[in-house]
Amino acid sequence: MMKSRSVQMLLILAVLSFLLIHFYFLPCSSNAPREGKPSPVHILILSTWRSGSSFTGQIFSQHPSVFYLMEPAWHVWVTMYQNSAKVLHMAVRDLVRSVFLCDMSVFDAYMSSQRRKSDLFQWETSRALCSPPACDLLSRSDIIPPSKCRTICGKYPFSKVEEACKTYSHVAIKEVRFFDLKVLYPLLTDPSLNLKIIHLVRDPRAVFRSRDNTKANLQRDSNIIVGSQGTQGEMEPYNTMQVICKSQAEIYKAGRQASPSFLKDRYLLIRYEDIVRDPLARAAQMYRFAELHFTPELQKWVHNLTHGKGQGAQAFDIGSRDALEVSQAWRMTVPFQKIEKVQNVCKDAMDLLGYQLVHSEEEQKNMSLDLLFAQN
Repeated sequence: MMKSRSVQMLLILAVLSFLLIHFYFLPCSSNAPREGKPSPVHILILSTWRSGSSFTGQIFSQHPSVFYLMEPAWHVWVTMYQNSAKVLHMAVRDLVRSVFLCDMSVFDAYMSSQRRKSDLFQWETSRALCSPPACDLLSRSDIIPPSKCRTICGKYPFSKVEEACKTYSHVAIKEVRFFDLKVLYPLLTDPSLNLKIIHLVRDPRAVFRSRDNTKANLQRDSNIIVGSQGTQGEMEPYNTMQVICKSQAEIYKAGRQASPSFLKDRYLLIRYEDIVRDPLARAAQMYRFAELHFTPELQKWVHNLTHGKGQGAQAFDIGSRDALEVSQAWRMTVPFQKIEKVQNVCKDAMDLLGYQLVHSEEEQKNMSLDLLFAQN
């Protein structure tokens, strides 16, 4: 009897020892490497159309540690164009969250089941989709022009998008379809995300000029912003600018508040004019904010892209240009009567963001840059 009881006790001790090892020591062992791996950093470049956001997005896209997508919410707006921007906010936010988590099944609702990687909006602007594992024909460390990528890498399956995303330490998205920072609060408090927001703004007069030059390309988006009735007649572009300016001002006011506390160190305002005046300093500032290293190769690329001789004549093209001169083209090309109307609907935003008003055609053409863009 005593021997039988001793055997039972030994068996119980053996089982308990096994359970202790299984539920305590093994999880610690398997989690140790995971704890040593840094959490991905998620970067949202938040802006509006024709504000230099494609160029700013490329500053991140060309970094070898960044997986970048340009305006993935384009697919939401194309599919659900009958709705207003406000109604679409939730769908856009859900899509952005899924992309940050590298869950590309979110596109099932907006794209054909037979899709390829090349069906993704502006896929070729993402260096990550133009290099392994998304495309084996170009090097991951190269700075890759979109035209070269489009030619070589377009036939890969859509599954490569998710596969590539999971291999990067940073996921960056450039998006122009948010009009309220509060919509993003659930993402900022989401424990699965490490979200940082770069809010890029541009002088509304320059935005107006660029929108006017690409009006046909932006018509569907304008309809969603102000409704089809608001996009008719002479006041159409000013109605759209009024909504855009108000939203950018409200985003900035929410972003600079001390509360809620989860915004602390996670919101950065950048003016496009400041980028083109000192590209290397501003790129370095954005990289520090995003916890990225500014490599010598990238420094050379940023300098060359902003100090070329081009005038940015091609809409949506990210080519070498005299970026400072292009940013000021509105002063010489837009009639003062139109500038006055833009200033009337955007005055509050311009005051808040540090853009100085002009009061005559002469002042428009002759005011110095330092006065136009006083530090706010």
